[in-house]
Formats: sequence, C-alpha cells, structure tokens
Amino acid sequence: MTKNAMKSEMKLIGMLDSPFVRRVAISAKLLGLPFEHEQLSVFRHVDAVKAINPVVKAPTLVTGDGTMLIDSSLIADYLDRLVAPDARLLPEALDARVRALALIGLALAAMEKTVQVVYEYGLRPEDKRHQPWLDRVLDQLGAAYGELEKRIAGVPGWLLGGERPTQADVTVAVAWRFTQFMAATYADLARIDPARYPALAAHSARAEALPAFVETPLD
Repeated sequence: MTKNAMKSEMKLIGMLDSPFVRRVAISAKLLGLPFEHEQLSVFRHVDAVKAINPVVKAPTLVTGDGTMLIDSSLIADYLDRLVAPDARLLPEALDARVRALALIGLALAAMEKTVQVVYEYGLRPEDKRHQPWLDRVLDQLGAAYGELEKRIAGVPGWLLGGERPTQADVTVAVAWRFTQFMAATYADLARIDPARYPALAAHSARAEALPAFVETPLD
C-alpha cells in the first residue's frame, strides 16, 4: 500500500470536546493529511467504539492498513512520519525538539487535570467527591499553566520562534481552550483566569484563528 493510500484512508474516532481528539484532528489538518472523522462518544456510543477499539479509548486512529493506534502523542508521532521532515510539527533538531517536548508535557498535564476536574463533577455523585483530591488536582492544573505562562511570556510569534506552528503550539492552544471552555460549567476551573495568564491567552487567540482550528471547533 502506498503512503498516499494510507493517508486517504485514515479514520479518526472520538469527539472534538476531547482535547486529545481535537489535538490529533488539528495536527492532521496542519500537516495536510486527509482523514475520515467519526464523532463517536466513549460514553454514549460505547458499543460502536468498542467494535473499533476494544479498549474504548479516544482518540483512536485507524490507519490505511487497518492498524489501530491510541494515545494522542503516539498518533501525532505517526502523522508526522507521513510527511517530509521539514513539514513535521515536532522539530527534528534536538534542542528545538526538547523545548517543544517540555511545553507539550506541561500542556498535556493541563489537559489531564482539567479532564479529572470535569469527571469529578460530571460523573461522581456529590457525596462521593473527595475535596482534598480536587484541591490537589486544581493545584497541579494551576502549576502547569503557571509554568507554561513563564516559559512563553515574551516569545514573539509561535512558541519556538519559527514561521509556522509546531506541535507545541497546537497542544498548548488546545489545552488552554479546553480549560477555558469547561470553566463556564465548572466554577473551580475559573481560577485559571485569562487575566493571570496573558501570554497563554494571546497564544490561544492566535492559534484559534488558524483555519485548522476554526474548522475543528471544540463546541
């Protein structure tokens, strides 16, 4: 099977209200890789997702040869390998790659902690919630965004200083948008106030104006 055939037959499974799914979808679009998107929920469409992925996890990517990939970072790595090195979202040069990975790690932590808050309120009965755990998660979330704010403050343009967005730009922007979107429903997340994170807010606005982001809305 040719590489082009693999590109045209990829299928992404998952809802765009997941930052991990949205991250993959935006990455594929920025790379110019066509794919079919099945917006299946791991909660509302369990049987349909299980028929594709027995683990019932999103995002799931089915490649052109039928290989099932899970985990957004592993999928993003696969997508990068479908294009030329100079077109990839994760830099090849070690120093730039490490800087990107540091930002991506913090952004993924912010996604994970936001999801934990959402699940705690959205899925767990009120009398079963453990406030010390919630406080710990919220502290971790604030720490992740605090570190990101320090690292990107004063950086002009894209986060690694290039002329186009990298995977760091995608992941940071997607994480920030997800937390802000969920803050409208879950008051505890409102402590991640854009006024306290001006560099993150500005970066998010820049990224969200790109066609790949506009065409892949969270809501």
